[in-house]
Amino acid sequence: MTYHLSAIQKGKFSNYYSTLFLPLFLATMEKEKEVFTMSSPKTQAVTAPEAPAFTSIWRNRPFLILFLTSAFVTCGAKVYELALPLILYDMTRSPLTMTAMKSIEFLPNLLLAMFIGVLVDRFSKKRWSQWMVFGQMVLLFLLYALVESGQAAVIHFYVAGFLLMAFNYGYGNARVSIIKQVVPRPLLTSANARFSFLFTLIDIMGPAISGFILLLSSLHNGLLITGFAYLIALIAVSFLEKESHPAIAAQQGTFWQDFRAGWQELLSNRPLWMITILVIFLNATSGVYDAMIIFFAKDHLKLDNSQLGLVLSAAGVGGLIGSTLVARLRKRFPTGKILGTTILLLSVSYLLMALAQSTWMLCLSLFLSGMIGTIESICIWTFRQETTPAHMIGRISGITGSIFKLGMVFSIYGSGWVTVWQGPWAAFLAAAVGNLLIFLVYRRLTLWRLA
Repeated sequence: MTYHLSAIQKGKFSNYYSTLFLPLFLATMEKEKEVFTMSSPKTQAVTAPEAPAFTSIWRNRPFLILFLTSAFVTCGAKVYELALPLILYDMTRSPLTMTAMKSIEFLPNLLLAMFIGVLVDRFSKKRWSQWMVFGQMVLLFLLYALVESGQAAVIHFYVAGFLLMAFNYGYGNARVSIIKQVVPRPLLTSANARFSFLFTLIDIMGPAISGFILLLSSLHNGLLITGFAYLIALIAVSFLEKESHPAIAAQQGTFWQDFRAGWQELLSNRPLWMITILVIFLNATSGVYDAMIIFFAKDHLKLDNSQLGLVLSAAGVGGLIGSTLVARLRKRFPTGKILGTTILLLSVSYLLMALAQSTWMLCLSLFLSGMIGTIESICIWTFRQETTPAHMIGRISGITGSIFKLGMVFSIYGSGWVTVWQGPWAAFLAAAVGNLLIFLVYRRLTLWRLA
């Protein structure tokens, strides 16, 4: 859930789901219902030799370096995600340029993620990470120089925004791959939970970061400050040790052969493929929910901007708590049961929003969705790492990352129409019914018995 609040972004809409999404979901899952041992991918997957056991993830030096680097990279990304649309608006006074900027930022993940994953698997993860951080740093310094000299044009921001997000995703994919290699398997859940905690904390700090940017004498100074943050991240990532052996994938074939091998690996991993299809629908219902929260708070509850910021932080607080609970939950309960329970509980949190008539009910729904959604995401991320061979993790992360978002295109578009027709309560109700239907199907699948 990289983002985080905005990354996963109404009653006849449930019929829309039933006729468009659910038959595809049922048809795909029926093919996967042959008998197999759900824990086998964990034991059969080819993985890199595990490092010596650590009593705590914080004693793992490569993890600490990645955590520090990611803190600077994530803070920097948060600043330019906020600063670029604001600078454009200051230049043009056009809300269309702002919305276009936000749309462009989503394109690299949808268009390039699968291909970036192949490249990550073919090259040194350390060198790749250095180039991704270096590229963002250079772009930010160039943008600052253009604005300072008065030669910046809108097209410069559009191109830079696309490249910045592409480089940011490239670094994120490499980070996932490095974690797979340097963190012992028993600590993977803990490692992912710590990163989720970090990302959620920075999300909560979003209003404070926005305020800091607005207090600057010139908005583009935020780009200069962010560029220096990336310089620190570049220095930090240089302390990672380079892989002692070349990537297996780099020795096996061409780019397109590796790309095809990634798809073959995903399709052969039945539990992960089923989870990937499942997440399409889960992200679709989540997209309906997330797309209408701000409209509901502003239009129906009449919250001002400061109140809205505080209310939205409830989801962040829930995410922080969820990230601290997930490691203990995975030790006590099977992954399949945890995933099924989160699907059902998210339905309850969406229903609370449909019934909300006060700010307190809104906060409760956001808190529950943040906590439960974080637990669900970390379980999925960790299972993907556990069951994927080390030399394939970049490709699998890229392919699944792109597939995860397919359902959001339809759901977010449909939620707007349903809200105009019936109101936001219908959108929230559709999300709740959608999740309930997904749970009923999930309960009959072999994923329920996933170890």
